[in-house]
Amino acid sequence: MQDWGFAQSQPSEQLARLHHFSMCKVEPDREIEMTITVKEFFTPKDPAMPFFAEADKQTNQKVAPFTPCGWGRTMLEALEECVRAVNRFPYQG
Repeated sequence: MQDWGFAQSQPSEQLARLHHFSMCKVEPDREIEMTITVKEFFTPKDPAMPFFAEADKQTNQKVAPFTPCGWGRTMLEALEECVRAVNRFPYQG
């Protein structure tokens, strides 16, 4: 157990440690920098999925805007799923 989690008094507070990552989404005519934030929940609603990753920009904006994200049992799983989601659709912003 990690001591930062003791700052949470109720599981409903959903206290999470944040981890930040940066990547470049490569398009034919440009590169778009994306920041991915991974939340590491102290008491996740689903104990099997304590990590949630989300990109700071949407993709597919002109058709159906999509915010890339991913869940996982580990930080790597959540981050990997989010990176795949970033590359799923074009950036149209």
